[in-house]
Amino acid sequence: MQAALELARASAPLSPPNPAVGCVLVSPDGEVIGTGRTDRVGGPHAEARALADMKVRGHSGRDATAYVTLEPCSHFGRTPPCADALVREGVRRVVVATQDPNPLVAGRGIERLRAAGIEVSVGLLEEASREVNPGFFSRMTRGLPWVRLKVAASLDGRTALQNGASQWITGTAARVDGHRWRARAGAILTGIGTVLDDDPRLDVREVEAPRQPLRVVLDSQLRTPAHARLLQVPGSVLVYAAQDHAERRAALQAAGAEVVVLPATRGRVDLSAMLRDLAARQVNDLHVEAGHRLNGALVEADLVDEFLVYLAPKLIGLGREMMQFGPLAALGEARALEFIDVERLGDDLRLRARRRERHPD
Repeated sequence: MQAALELARASAPLSPPNPAVGCVLVSPDGEVIGTGRTDRVGGPHAEARALADMKVRGHSGRDATAYVTLEPCSHFGRTPPCADALVREGVRRVVVATQDPNPLVAGRGIERLRAAGIEVSVGLLEEASREVNPGFFSRMTRGLPWVRLKVAASLDGRTALQNGASQWITGTAARVDGHRWRARAGAILTGIGTVLDDDPRLDVREVEAPRQPLRVVLDSQLRTPAHARLLQVPGSVLVYAAQDHAERRAALQAAGAEVVVLPATRGRVDLSAMLRDLAARQVNDLHVEAGHRLNGALVEADLVDEFLVYLAPKLIGLGREMMQFGPLAALGEARALEFIDVERLGDDLRLRARRRERHPD
């Protein structure tokens, strides 16, 4: 199962909006006879690829054991049901890390396997499996993407100088790692302030990218310039607005962007409505790279599931902060987090933190 999980992790940048899944087939005498991971949308699922690999190696699935990180599907979607493929190959046992939260599956794949006389075990390394696909579980159970807020800052919490200069606070290793997280996201979100100040491309370019995530701009008054760099690179762009301006909308649409006007809250895009719309578009993981105002608004609305913070061993003093919200009346009102991962990247540190109750489920 550990090997299957590694395959699933490697599939994460490739599989969205499908979950990243790994499968390992083992013969009755303990030999690995086939491995597979989720392909691009429309391509074979992990089980199908493992069975194909098994045949290329010259083996049979008769009486084999399949280790799968997510319950095999039981419905016809873009591909045939994986549960049926395992039954046809004569697999004797299937070990599943976790049940699929998709209502179209949700135990039916396991039922189909058992009805065919296959022994099924569920729950091996379940938590680790859910951690591979937090966005898929979030979208299926909450109707919302998993929101991961990324910040690069100095040790004293500054993301830029007072004049907005921020390149580069962190080093190369941290920047490359940030692009790895971009690559696994379904969409990357920024705000109009960042577009106007930094003119970012908002694409994946520091690591190999089998696909480019959807680029999303929160722009209540449609001030995004039609010549913005994020509109000049391959991939799709979605602009959310709270106020419709026909001329500005037409210019953005001519530049290739899709413009969506959502309900407004105090003249600004309703953040919850935006997340629900992204989930309806099958966005599992939303990677946020924005300024302190949008960061703060997401935190204040309790919409951030995970914080991805890169800290450089530098002191900047007066400058722009990570996020702006509050003020709080008492320290007891502080948003309590727990660290789930700390890693050194070159001279910098990467911290991952979540609200204590926020875990994939």
